[in-house]
Amino acid sequence: MVKSFAALLVFVIFAGSLAFAQQRPLITEDVEIVKPGSVRFEFGFDFLQDKNYPLSGLNGDLTRLGIVSLTFGLAPNVEIETGGVIRNFLSINSQGPSAIPLQLSSGTNSTHDTGDFYLAAKVKLRRETERAPALGFRFGAELPNSRQSRGIGLNQTNFFAAALAAKNFGKVHVMGNLGLGILTAPVDPFTQNDVLLYGLAASYQFNNRLTLVGEVNGRYSTRKNAPLGTESDGAARIGARIRAAGLLWDVAGIKGLHRNSERSGVAFGVSYEASLFQPVK
Repeated sequence: MVKSFAALLVFVIFAGSLAFAQQRPLITEDVEIVKPGSVRFEFGFDFLQDKNYPLSGLNGDLTRLGIVSLTFGLAPNVEIETGGVIRNFLSINSQGPSAIPLQLSSGTNSTHDTGDFYLAAKVKLRRETERAPALGFRFGAELPNSRQSRGIGLNQTNFFAAALAAKNFGKVHVMGNLGLGILTAPVDPFTQNDVLLYGLAASYQFNNRLTLVGEVNGRYSTRKNAPLGTESDGAARIGARIRAAGLLWDVAGIKGLHRNSERSGVAFGVSYEASLFQPVK
């Protein structure tokens, strides 16, 4: 699957067209900003197989129901975004030693919890020119909305910031992210892990209704013995966006890249953008 993804990503990069403004199903951020006065609503589902949770010792198949985000265009070069997962359901395959107390019934084969939500802002710093890419900057914080005792979430406040770049090569649209994540260690007092955030994505507009997309996105910890809950994690995604009935539908296959990442998975979602308010001039 990794070889197939790499082959299609090369195809996308050398045969592509302009990307739609919408983000899903990609995680890698584009430099483009939601139109001022408009809001973009995204809603989706993920089904991930064989995912490890080193902090709680759980392994299982994760269903993420209600992956939501709201993005508001405040100015031609500024947007703010908030989002998260309404509900996570984990079907437990195995259970090892846990570093934290868990509130799970004896012999249970599943657990569920609310996901951690986030608040972020993105600034477009420079438009694309004939020779140089468009540049931007995105930063934000992940909030502690989950419960560690359920074995899925970390219930920590984390900070992230990343430089963004995007460039069209003829009909090709390529996006790249590189940044820093400051992750609070769940069980080590006064400890954090600074991880590298990375993302490379491309899109190919097959026609007015269909766009193919692909990416590699995640975080990398340079520490050999990273604090539990802050290990390297990431995935490759390959999928499509389909414009129909006034909405933008998406689907993607997922392949984990690190030891604790999901083995494989699939994502579905829908996006809608509409004018909401009149920007102040």
